[in-house]
Order: sequence, then C-alpha cells, then structure tokens
Amino acid sequence: MNYQRVSETLRPVHSVAPKQYFAGLDLGQAQDFTALAIIERIKTGIDWQLNCLHLERFPLRTSYPAIVAQVCQRLAALTKINSPARIQTCLAVDATGVGAPVVDLFRQTRIDASLQPIQIVGGQNVSHEGGVTRVPKRDLVSCIQVGLQSKMLRIAPKLSEAETLARELQNFQVKITDQANDVYGAWRTGTHDDLVLAVALAVWTAKNTMISQPVEPFGTTTGYSY
Repeated sequence: MNYQRVSETLRPVHSVAPKQYFAGLDLGQAQDFTALAIIERIKTGIDWQLNCLHLERFPLRTSYPAIVAQVCQRLAALTKINSPARIQTCLAVDATGVGAPVVDLFRQTRIDASLQPIQIVGGQNVSHEGGVTRVPKRDLVSCIQVGLQSKMLRIAPKLSEAETLARELQNFQVKITDQANDVYGAWRTGTHDDLVLAVALAVWTAKNTMISQPVEPFGTTTGYSY
C-alpha cells in the first residue's frame, strides 16, 4: 500500500481529544510475511472502540531496514493528516527472535510514535524487563477473539487484506497438548498467521496502555503506563 492510499484510508475526524493510534508489527522471516496493522482507539463512554484502519503485508524477503523505513512512512502519514499536537501513536513491535535487532533499528530512526517492544512467550504471566514487555501468546490471541466477539474490535471490510485476515482467523486455532499447554498456530503447514499477530499486538497494546501525554518522537515510552 502506497503513501497516498494510507493517507486516504486514515482520514482525520475532528474531535477535541487527541486521536490515539496503535500499530502492531509482526516480523516474518524468509518464508513468512511481515505484517502491519494500525487501529484507532476511540473512547465510548466507559469503554473503548477499536477500529482497524490499515492492514498490510510486506513482500517476502523485504529487508528489515526497508520495513523499518516503510513503517516510519506509514506512521508519518498519520501525523501529516492530523495536527501533531492532536495525535498520540504507539508502535508495538514483535521483539521475539529476529525482532530484537529490528527494535534497535527503530530506536536509531526518527519515528512518529512511542515504541513498545513485545516478546511473545509461553506461560500465563505478563512481565516487563529492560524496556521489553513479555506477553503470553494466549493473551494476544484471546484479546483479538474477545474483541471481535464483543464487537469492540472492528475491521474495515474495504481494507485490501481484510479477506486475508479473515482466512487467517479461520485457520488459527488453539490446540491443547498432553501437558495441558496452549499451542496457538495455524492448523496446517503453509498457513500464515502474520496479520492475526499484527492485529493482536495492536489490540493488546491498546487495551493495556494508558496514554497520559503526547508521545516523544524518538521511540521512548514516556507518557505510557501499564
């Protein structure tokens, strides 16, 4: 998706409160796509409405520096169509495995968002260490499932990757091992889950993050509390 299409999809809506966006980036490797999801968080009474406004898969074998540059362009598009003082954005990046050096690339780059590295782990407890949040995969999966079932999370059907996301969700399932551990993943070989995880990263961060002040532009987490 090019810059112009991103700008057209993410049209601003005039409001008093700053617009709050949460992006999720799931990093692929040689045979897996890297995927980006951007959602807008809107206060509705005592609850939140999460609207997915952007879904994107990067071509296979796209270099990580190129991905970092393109993600920064997508986030800059948000700032361009909104007043910088009226927008707050957080980028949740999969810091598992190959994600750690990509997080370092983001930290070295000017980015119009607060950076939140997330390691996807097993187990049941969320933990924080060294600026990285460790989140059980079951938590990520459940937040997107509950969000869709409760209609708190809405996916714009006009998005070019909306049908791909729907297929991924259909193929995504929970398997219970003999040890009673949850194993999340696609049910057959060759099925991708990159868009599911990108959306899950954005949704989990939106549900567990309180923005108290405008974000800093260099990947800090100032203004965010968990």
